[in-house]
Amino acid sequence: MRYLFLLIIIIPAADIGFLLLSGKTIGVWPTILLIILTGVIGAYLAKREGLQTIRKVQEQLSRGQLPGDALLDGVCILIGATFLLTPGFITDIVGFLMLFPPTRKLFKYLISYFFKKRINRSNRKIIK
Repeated sequence: MRYLFLLIIIIPAADIGFLLLSGKTIGVWPTILLIILTGVIGAYLAKREGLQTIRKVQEQLSRGQLPGDALLDGVCILIGATFLLTPGFITDIVGFLMLFPPTRKLFKYLISYFFKKRINRSNRKIIK
């Protein structure tokens, strides 16, 4: 939890610093246009990937399979879309990485590792 608190403080501060540097380097209007462009492209990609994931979940459920991997895809897409809609270049980079399927694998591994670690630490048991 303390790492999350640090990230909530550090990432926006770094984003603001990078936005100020970008505004000074390429100008205010190009910076604003870049922020809007990444938001629009990110919303389009999130919608496309999200619909694809929903279809995958429905397909797996219709076959009687548990859609664990597809649900992790959905979580990554949701988090990535949230990062893309947040103004800032650092959050946009992380958001795009979470939306693209090849790089999403790393985030899915990290999320599943986090959940497995939390489950193993507690007294909760999963019954299959």
